[in-house]
Amino acid sequence: MLTTAEGIVIRTIDYGESNKIITLFTKEYGKIGIMARGAKKPKSRVSAVSQLLVYGSFLFYQSSGLGTLQQGEIIESFREVRNDLFRASYASYVVELTDKLMDERQPNQALFALLCQTLRLLNNDVDGEILMRIFEMKMLSVAGISPQLDCCSNCGNVEGEFAFSIQEAGFLCHRCYSKDRHVIKISARAAKLLRQFYYIDLHRLGTISVKKETKQELGLVISAYYDQYSGITLKSKRFLEQLERMDPTDES
Repeated sequence: MLTTAEGIVIRTIDYGESNKIITLFTKEYGKIGIMARGAKKPKSRVSAVSQLLVYGSFLFYQSSGLGTLQQGEIIESFREVRNDLFRASYASYVVELTDKLMDERQPNQALFALLCQTLRLLNNDVDGEILMRIFEMKMLSVAGISPQLDCCSNCGNVEGEFAFSIQEAGFLCHRCYSKDRHVIKISARAAKLLRQFYYIDLHRLGTISVKKETKQELGLVISAYYDQYSGITLKSKRFLEQLERMDPTDES
């Protein structure tokens, strides 16, 4: 069946000398795989639209297995993301995370909008590390592993000092630290941001400035939580961590 859908290329695999298998996250059909024949040839009419991160309109034959791309038109190429190593690395991470956590052919228009807005903000030079952390927090519900962020996960208290417990899957108040001898002590600012990132509407994101130390706290908690509960391994993560160690910026 000949089908048209808007989608973002979230994965590409070379197939043979001239073809690609691309994975699209589409607004209408969720995640689908499509064969793009001849896409590796520079003069191919589907070469440009088959690149990672492209947001386009795709015309393809849909089947129970791989579809076959007929033609496509670029809606947004996110050129500034592609031309910057750091931004491209953050973008690669969020699309790989999307690919790993999404089931095939399960439409999720809210997540599609989130991914589009994340890439647009990256393209506009919004802090890539913060966008990545927001995206990670929001993907926890997609993965079915949401932590308790509204109160102490043990006693339900909403007042006091809070730390994060991987074991208890959420915040622990200072009265309950003994429940987890590996509780992660974090600043009040980091605790507040973890909750805000989970609930925030990216379309309403204003100017945000986060200290390097707070970013490190956020990264420690979120990475440990994913390692414990998600069961996924991302190829882009190690390279991104290396880049972050090289980043000279240090917000104050």
